[in-house]
Amino acid sequence: MEKVMRFALVNNLRCEASPGLIGCCPGCSKPTIAKCGTHKVWHWAHHGKRNCDPWWEPETPWHRSWKDQFPSGWQEVIRRDEAGEKHIADVSTENGLVIEFQHSHLPTKERAAREAFHRNMVWVVDGTRLKRDHPRFLQGQRLCRPTSLKGLFITCSPEECFPPAWLNCTMPVFFDFGGIGRSDEISGTNRGRLWCLLPGRAE
Repeated sequence: MEKVMRFALVNNLRCEASPGLIGCCPGCSKPTIAKCGTHKVWHWAHHGKRNCDPWWEPETPWHRSWKDQFPSGWQEVIRRDEAGEKHIADVSTENGLVIEFQHSHLPTKERAAREAFHRNMVWVVDGTRLKRDHPRFLQGQRLCRPTSLKGLFITCSPEECFPPAWLNCTMPVFFDFGGIGRSDEISGTNRGRLWCLLPGRAE
């Protein structure tokens, strides 16, 4: 799978893709080329099929719209652990909080590995990818009980509300059922609103 990036280094400066530019990957220092077509968001890609971060995924307009909510210096930040392993975070804030935006299916083992690596992180999941996810959430809301805290609810049946693949996360998961950047297509109370599934169980 081709790794695509928003930023590459051009003369040692982080730059977005533009027609004719040639840069290098901030992660592996290998050459990158600017791909500026009409069917995908403009991006950088390695020559050939090289992929220096196995966790990196193709970037959709949904990813790009979410990244645009944050300063460019927080986007695509290379993080390293004590053993020298490195991965690129979608967003890493100045306080060290990592935000990963997930549109495609994510295997359970890889999700757990990302959580163990980043530690201080949250997920933002595209709740509009599968047609059944948003209707299930709307139906499952009837099982949610309000608490004394505004906006905080408890449910004994999270599987009736949220996609099963995300129920056992050890990090908070925010579901974007409204579809950022697609406000004309989504109506109702979930437009512009995120719903967060907190880890653990409340007794």
